[in-house]
Amino acid sequence: EDFDITALSKAVLKKLAAATGSAALAELLEDGAKEKLRAYIDGREIVDALIDFAPDGLSAEALAGIFRKLPIRLYSIASSPLAHPDEVHLTVAAVRYETHGRKRKGVCSTFLTDVAKAGDNVPIFVQPNKNFRLPADSNTAIIMVGPGTGIAPFRSFVEHRAAVGAEGKSWLLFGDQHYTYDFLYQLEWQDYLKDGQLTKLDLAFSRDQPEKVYVQDRMLEKGEELYAWLEEGAHFYVCGDANRMAADVHEALISVVKNYGAKSREQAEEYVDALKKSKRYQRD
Repeated sequence: EDFDITALSKAVLKKLAAATGSAALAELLEDGAKEKLRAYIDGREIVDALIDFAPDGLSAEALAGIFRKLPIRLYSIASSPLAHPDEVHLTVAAVRYETHGRKRKGVCSTFLTDVAKAGDNVPIFVQPNKNFRLPADSNTAIIMVGPGTGIAPFRSFVEHRAAVGAEGKSWLLFGDQHYTYDFLYQLEWQDYLKDGQLTKLDLAFSRDQPEKVYVQDRMLEKGEELYAWLEEGAHFYVCGDANRMAADVHEALISVVKNYGAKSREQAEEYVDALKKSKRYQRD
């Protein structure tokens, strides 16, 4: 509840080195061993470092001394209060994987899925995001790119617009691994499409065919229409993995503007920057 007992970092290893006096760990922390250190940290957790560098264990005080305070977990709200009064919905994927012969799991996601039971109290807080919101004018078109759990805020966007009877067009690009298992909120999207509250839906399930297909591939395929929506004043939103997906989507957006706006690379980048400055391109 208080400390991060899993995430391994150079700071943690430095504290561990001070607590153990391990020569092997001191060697790993030398300035000339940056690549070795990066390779060691990758896929490992604090427990691995304790086994490797503190085989005789640590006192409770020394052990607590190497931990940092448990960082907060932020989840996008996946519901509109107009559609679900007095409720807040989250879209949580339980993180589970195996590295270096040990099973790992996400701290908060598996707490919510495995430990917390219906009716339990869980400490939460609300953190407003002033830079990720619907256009003030509900007639403005929106393009939403949200693979995986990045779908969350767009469910709230579409629920909100449906509740207020917004006239603006809406286009969702969603991707995940398998259509059968990973099409989050599938029936809701199909109902919104049928009722006209969602104008367009494009899907990319990366593992359902030999070649991997992602949301950015769908953007490039539909580039002409996507650029036309932008030229009409549409707002463009991205939510999800910041490390890779958001960068790939950003690059695809520049390519679309370059190819269908008859612009140079530099002009396309300026166009996309202008979208950002005018808050028509927002990322969560």
